[in-house]
Amino acid sequence: MKTRLLITALCVLALTACNTVSGVGKDIKKAGQAIEKAAS
Repeated sequence: MKTRLLITALCVLALTACNTVSGVGKDIKKAGQAIEKAAS
């Protein structure tokens, strides 16, 4: 349950923080790295 909340929060932050298509890619990459870090 905590993992889903973390993923949802990261997605919301990523979507609200970016202004361009390239910004979306960078935000998704950062969110993925955060998830990987949390998993290990």
